Amino acid sequence: MKLGVHYWNYSTPAEPAAIAPTLAETAHIVEEAGVSSFTVMDHFFQMEGMADVDEPMLEGYTTLGYVAAKTDRMTLGLMVTGVMYRHPGLLAKIVTTLDVLSGGRARLGIGASWYEREQRGLGVPVVPVAERFERLEETLQICLQMWSDDNGPFKGRHYDLAETRNYPPALSTPRPKILIGGGGEKKTLRLVAKYADACNVFGGIDTADVEHKLDVLRSHCEAEGRDYDTIEKTVLITQPALADVDAWLTAAEAYARLGVSEVQTMPDRHPVEFANGVAEQVMPRLRDIGK
Repeated sequence: MKLGVHYWNYSTPAEPAAIAPTLAETAHIVEEAGVSSFTVMDHFFQMEGMADVDEPMLEGYTTLGYVAAKTDRMTLGLMVTGVMYRHPGLLAKIVTTLDVLSGGRARLGIGASWYEREQRGLGVPVVPVAERFERLEETLQICLQMWSDDNGPFKGRHYDLAETRNYPPALSTPRPKILIGGGGEKKTLRLVAKYADACNVFGGIDTADVEHKLDVLRSHCEAEGRDYDTIEKTVLITQPALADVDAWLTAAEAYARLGVSEVQTMPDRHPVEFANGVAEQVMPRLRDIGK
């Protein structure tokens, strides 16, 4: 079983000047401990319900570029890119740039954006949910075309690109992996079956909901003629790993039995303290799960 760390909060420590060194130290510790992936959020305002809206939030891809320079092995991505936040052609270029500069470690995590307060606040177009999913599908098609040998035009309902040139090409072979985040059973998981290399769903200590979502994904794969086993299943466990290490690892074992290959955890205390706790208490036991 692989572990991912999802770095969602820049409020600890409180001083803005401490954000960068804390981020760098956290990433270094977890990479040395054997953590497989490092993700950050794609938000511009902190999420209400998680913390105060005025708490610090960094732009995601700039942050990953910084982390790329401080690390060597971990896969880097957003959990997950909001489809409305960047034009698809520019998004493919951004992810390709991260992939080249990180030595082939970029992963495109993407989903239908939802946080309307930040969108309205910063002037990002707010469109109906159905249109967001149409745009998500076209974005996936554009990214796949830009990561192929086809540099010709793309004509869709929402996006019109005269050229899909993308040089230098990504270092990842054959291209950066695509992870679609979300558990929507009618649209999101269908797009996973059709386009993605990996999925990500939220899960708790109780694994029943994720088991159901994976059954739905399997049915979409059958409808699309896709081999279900070719899709990597990942789960963001909403209870932080250090809150109850034994319960968290028991859940990870149960997810492994469902075919999940990566679980992610989020800091619930000072990130460096959390990183050290994960290195000492979680990673030594997690390595044996799924063997």
